[in-house]
Amino acid sequence: MLDIKLVREKPDIIRQDLEKRGATEKMQLLEHVITWDEEWRAELQLVEDIRRKRNELTKEVASLKKAGQDVKAKVDEAARLPLEIEKAEKEVDALKEKITRGLMRLPNILHESVPIGASDADNVEVKRWGEPKVPSFELMPHGEFMEHLGVADFERARKVAGAGFFYLKGPLALMDIAIVQFAFDYLVKKGYTPVLPPYMLRREAYEGVVDLGDFESMMYKIEGEDLYLIATSEHPIGAMYQGEIIDEDLLPMKFAGYSTNFRKEIGAHGVDTKGLFRIHQFNKVEQFVFCRPEDSWQMHEELLSNAEALFQQLNLPYRVVNVCTGDIGTIAAKKYDIEAWFPRTKSYGEVVSCSNCTDYQARRLNIRSGKVGGEKRFLHTLNSTAIATSRALRAIFENYQRADGSLEVPPVLRPYMGDIETIAPKSQAASKK
Repeated sequence: MLDIKLVREKPDIIRQDLEKRGATEKMQLLEHVITWDEEWRAELQLVEDIRRKRNELTKEVASLKKAGQDVKAKVDEAARLPLEIEKAEKEVDALKEKITRGLMRLPNILHESVPIGASDADNVEVKRWGEPKVPSFELMPHGEFMEHLGVADFERARKVAGAGFFYLKGPLALMDIAIVQFAFDYLVKKGYTPVLPPYMLRREAYEGVVDLGDFESMMYKIEGEDLYLIATSEHPIGAMYQGEIIDEDLLPMKFAGYSTNFRKEIGAHGVDTKGLFRIHQFNKVEQFVFCRPEDSWQMHEELLSNAEALFQQLNLPYRVVNVCTGDIGTIAAKKYDIEAWFPRTKSYGEVVSCSNCTDYQARRLNIRSGKVGGEKRFLHTLNSTAIATSRALRAIFENYQRADGSLEVPPVLRPYMGDIETIAPKSQAASKK
């Protein structure tokens, strides 16, 4: 969330940022927070004034008693003050809660390099890698191709779980696991600590990493429990140090998290109707970093570079875009997307999201860094997809599809799959060297 000092001292920075985002509906919220803060400080002063008056009356009563004078009026006056203090303290707490909730609903301050735009159509391309493939034959949709090969079953998954779920079988199940291990191997060599997080989070922890007002509709709530199924391992890793102070000498702390993720969102009719691009359940390796504020922009580029390296080794063409103000969301100060090339639709589609959240999540989670006895400050958090297996699989099944109806296995994944080179049609068997 935003620093209350920024609201008090430089509210125009926030107003200008909201204008960039096109978030005019948040302008009124900002004005409310400004008013609540003024009222909170006034009420806090009132509490201090009443306490001071109580102390003064206590001294007066003692002095009057010593002089042998009547103290009843002063005692009666002093007796009323605890109720006044209690009432004022309740108002202080209520206003503080309003301010906190308001600050958590205001978006992060954008980096100056974020392009202004209304939607993803206004995202700015930064670079491209690889030569987009244009096959000489008509490609099958990836979901149908998976069923053609006998390695996925969407209909039986629909029967037992509903739309948006799947069975992966045989070599495709091996490929999903191979992608995870491939990503982990790369990141561990780069100094990232592997993490398998809880698959559920309490509401308080979740409010620290996302704006539930925007995100809760996508999440699965556990009935009768203060728990949500996670939408990405970014969230439990980000909340891991909630309420703690991290020794600054330990920074940066770099993690590679793996989890199955659960979201209510689902793809639209058309290319995503049967397949893996936007589904209720998927596996993903995520990068997450806690670092010093002065290092976060360098770390942002490192996270992007790591994700690029994985897609380069898979030989999947892609482009990188700088996500615009209208598409960036609440939490990030700047975000890159990597969009892989999908030859069937002759278009690029998002496979990686890479965000610098500056101190926004750390404030929500109250995670600070510093030394014992020294000054403490909010650190910065960053996150990036390393690779989501579902979207990578769709890209592989379109870019490695062969005219004879078989699938070539990307060379970098073969060592993780028992040296399988191709997956043949209508068969669980696969050819090896």
